[in-house]
Amino acid sequence: MSDTFPFQLATAPPPISPEYEMVIFADVGGLEEYYRLFQHFGYGGTPASWAEHLETIVEEHAPALLNELELTESGTAFVAYASNAAIADEFLACVLPYFGSLPKLQKYLSQTDPDDFFA
Repeated sequence: MSDTFPFQLATAPPPISPEYEMVIFADVGGLEEYYRLFQHFGYGGTPASWAEHLETIVEEHAPALLNELELTESGTAFVAYASNAAIADEFLACVLPYFGSLPKLQKYLSQTDPDDFFA
């Protein structure tokens, strides 16, 4: 997958669990426009908020992927561990239509209900 913005993809460094070969991450702390958009729609915009929304998207569109991923946060970054490169690509293909640009994120967030989310 060529354009992965706002995510980056890398081989998982040791000592990550051997079940995860790839790491997908987004420096949420460096994406001020994304943060403001989350805030505008009543969400935290934190890495935890990203993880919750991304998990919801995957659960709705490709629930089997959740068995091959671990979504979490680390400092100011959203982090997902994927079992292999194909799973990472599937994850990105699933979420980029919603997170791949500010207009896409705006459309997605405008159709969600903050009462349905914790972060």
